Amino acid sequence: MKSKALISLLALFTVTATAQAAGDAEAGKTNAHACFSCHGFNGNSVNRIWTKLSGQHAEYIAKQLSDFKSGDQRIDPLMMGQVISLSPQDMADLAAFFTKQKPSPGSADEAKLAMGEKIYRGGNKETGVSACIACHGPTGAGNPAAKYPMLNGQHSAYTVKALKDFRSGTRKNDPGKMMQNVAARMTDAEIEAVSSYMQGLH
Repeated sequence: MKSKALISLLALFTVTATAQAAGDAEAGKTNAHACFSCHGFNGNSVNRIWTKLSGQHAEYIAKQLSDFKSGDQRIDPLMMGQVISLSPQDMADLAAFFTKQKPSPGSADEAKLAMGEKIYRGGNKETGVSACIACHGPTGAGNPAAKYPMLNGQHSAYTVKALKDFRSGTRKNDPGKMMQNVAARMTDAEIEAVSSYMQGLH
């Protein structure tokens, strides 16, 4: 009897934990009001230096919020102030809300298109820059299971900053230093070109 009761209790705990991890989009919408001033009502930020959250994978958003709160691998004073009081459930709820929003399309700079496509699809074999397509897919949709973000339509200015932060080590919340190692081999011109290219992907 005791073992059956223990199994039932563990099953109940597992179901509850799974439900919490999934996130509640309606609860997230209520909590998202503090996010709207920078990231836009539907997650399509107007300021190009602030990331678009609309349509981004929920797993990735929740991880970034958690990393901002921990403050050791991704440091941003503004974001740390916003997330300090958030619980893991709050983060999951916000992620559930923003992932359901429709992302706005972007466009690439024609002058940077050729280099950007070359880096995204083939990398740079001479300098050891890996192709972005391997993790982020042919359309920049990313990989939610691996927490690789969706990059298509993302503001190029934001992506440029992110890559340069990885390159300098200011940002280090990538698994296995994957992005730090890639960005360390990229020139400014390559970073700007591939960021522009991804902004136009769809």
